[in-house]
Order: sequence, then structure tokens, then C-alpha cells
Amino acid sequence: MARVIPLYSGSSGNSYYISSSGGSVLIDVGRSARQTALVLQNAGIDPAGISGIFITHEHSDHIAGVRVFSEKYHIPVFAEEETMKGLFRAGVIGPKTETLTLGPSGVSCGLMQITPFDTSHDTPKSCGYRVELPDGRIISLFTDLGTVTETVRDGLRGCDLAILESNHDPELLRNGPYPYPLKQRILSERGHLSNPDCAQEITALALNGTARFLLAHLSRENNTPRLAFDCSNSALEAIGMKRGTDYELWVAPVFNEAGRGILL
Repeated sequence: MARVIPLYSGSSGNSYYISSSGGSVLIDVGRSARQTALVLQNAGIDPAGISGIFITHEHSDHIAGVRVFSEKYHIPVFAEEETMKGLFRAGVIGPKTETLTLGPSGVSCGLMQITPFDTSHDTPKSCGYRVELPDGRIISLFTDLGTVTETVRDGLRGCDLAILESNHDPELLRNGPYPYPLKQRILSERGHLSNPDCAQEITALALNGTARFLLAHLSRENNTPRLAFDCSNSALEAIGMKRGTDYELWVAPVFNEAGRGILL
């Protein structure tokens, strides 16, 4: 049985735990090592048993706790080459940390095949991950992307659980307090995915057999869990699908203190 726990999600930090019969991994550690360990322990998970930490990109809300957590629990860190160089430059990776640079074909870790797929975001390099479990089922995670490219769609294709960014409501963002350049950055193709754009991709995935969706990386200022949920849920209902029968839809919490997760 596989288990997926969104430890925390959003601009204040991002991390996702994925386990299978052969081991477990984290994708990003964007809060402190103490907070990350707290959620894991509340879920009955020993942090020292994690097989690897996979980094999507070098923004602080994805890497803030990586150094302390990886060194404390002796967990190797995986990232694409340009991202890894950025982690070293920023001092996020220290001499005590075991590292492995990912190529396009990814790596096997904890009996899971984990493959990076490039995303469009305002960093030198960023990616999402496609995680193939030992039984052949697939979990795909894509957050921090301004547009869904064909490369991203390749990473999402055929997945059993899609973890996809539903960052902002466009009207809340346009009418909100952010300065104009920041609004333009978020709305750009190197920014963040809106609720309607996320809903469009989710309906396409549902029509091709994906039945589980987790909305992630919601903005506190420009979104609400209800707005994000309703946008995707309404889009799925509009194509004749029924929640609980044809699909399941969840919203990742800002901080999942209880350690609640999804079983696959």
C-alpha cells in the first residue's frame, strides 16, 4: 500500500511524503527540520527511515529545512544539476550531506522510480516529479509552474494521483494588494498556475482515467481552499463526473500537523 502525506503546502513552505512497500521519500523540505519531523512523527513515521529528499527548485519555501533535516537524519539529497549547484552556492547543501545529481531518466529510490520533468518557473531550473510505485501505479507532482507544457503533460499522463498547483484566483490576485510587478510575475508563464488553469488540466486528466487529485501550493493572499476546490470540482461535474464515484478531490493543507494522508 502506498501513502502520500502533504506535510505542508503553500508560500510558507512545501513538502510531500510518499511511501511504498520498498521505502519512502520526501519531495522538498520547505520548513524547518523540527516542523517537518513533527508532522512525520505525528503520522507515525520515523524520519530516519526516509530514503531520499528530492528537490524541485531552489526557492526558499522548498528548501528552507533541507540542510538540517538531511544532516540530522543522514538522508541523501537528489536534484537536477543546475538546481544542485544553486543549493551548494546558497549553503543549503553542506559537506556532511550525501548528494546525487539527477539526469533526465531519474533514479530508483526506495523501490520507486522517480523521474524529473522540467517546469516553467522563474528559477534557473525547476521540475516536477513522476513517481512510479513498485506495483506500477504512478503519482505525479507538479507545483510552481506558470503554464502546463507538453513536457508536464507527459509527466502527468496516466497517473493514479495528480498533485497539481492551484495557486490563485485571478480576480483576487488582480484586485489584491500585491504590487503590479509581482502580480505580473505570478500571472506569467514563469509564475504560478491559477485555479481555472488547474481545473482545465484536471478535467483532461480525468477524461483519460486519473481519478485522484490533490490541489497544492495555494496562495494565502490570493486564494482560499474553498475557491480552489469549487473551481476544479465544478469543472469535473461539468463533464458529467461525480465526486466519490468517478473521482476524489482534496486540497493540501498549509500545515498538516495531524499528518493525515492519502492511501493508494
